[in-house]
Amino acid sequence: MSAQAQTHDHRDAGASELTPYRALHSHAELELELAGRAELGALAGLAESWEELIAGLPTQPPQAAAPLLESALLIHERTRIELLRMREALLGELAGTGRARRAADGYGGQLKRRPLTDLNA
Repeated sequence: MSAQAQTHDHRDAGASELTPYRALHSHAELELELAGRAELGALAGLAESWEELIAGLPTQPPQAAAPLLESALLIHERTRIELLRMREALLGELAGTGRARRAADGYGGQLKRRPLTDLNA
């Protein structure tokens, strides 16, 4: 086998060794994209495939996978921050709704309450 063929075979083996890490990285990017679009149902649907990707990884990753893993970790942190922002926004909206309801109840207390059923019917 020529030196060029051996180098090509070595590159192919290294590339295939990184395939699961590239898939993991792509998955993390998709999660961030879905979180950014507030597609929480689709994001939740990815949890199982993430677990499958993780389960297929060796206990000790190859050194060449380090940049992919570091990037995936950073993307995951960005996704977590995006989800926290969404949570805070939703909690703020719920608090506003509660205040509006209490205000409406305050005004409603000034009106004469009618029974929900008509006893004369």
